[in-house]
Amino acid sequence: MSEIALSPAFPVNEQRIIRRALSLLEKYQRKPGESFTSTSFTKTWLQLQMMGLEREIFIVLYLDNQHRLLERETLFTGTLSHTEVHPREVVKAALRHNAAAVILAHNHPSGETEPSQADRHITKRVANALSLVEVRVLDHLVVGDDVMSFAERGWL
Repeated sequence: MSEIALSPAFPVNEQRIIRRALSLLEKYQRKPGESFTSTSFTKTWLQLQMMGLEREIFIVLYLDNQHRLLERETLFTGTLSHTEVHPREVVKAALRHNAAAVILAHNHPSGETEPSQADRHITKRVANALSLVEVRVLDHLVVGDDVMSFAERGWL
């Protein structure tokens, strides 16, 4: 698991405890080779990965044909309210990981999970770019106080 930057609102000793807890939860919650086929499982897994972050990040879960996790990568890091996402970089990374499918995710540090028009637009651009190289976008999740799924809303 990559190092995450927790909000300074958490005291240093609590940050260490949270990181250790995340590490243990990831170890015992997801078995090696487990598939990301359940939206509820993916939502929970992503909330554990992204809770308490003070900046917006955009991550990609690279999956094989059986939707097993190949790699999790933070591709873009932004500010409190914005992350610049470049479809070309997402395509390059998906090809580098030899992914058959991806799940996109970003957080809203405000806690609000309703996607902006910019979120919807970049999702469409990334999905179109990935389709040119036959990589499927299974979902785009927005993590805040809850988790919102583009697929569940019928937007993918």
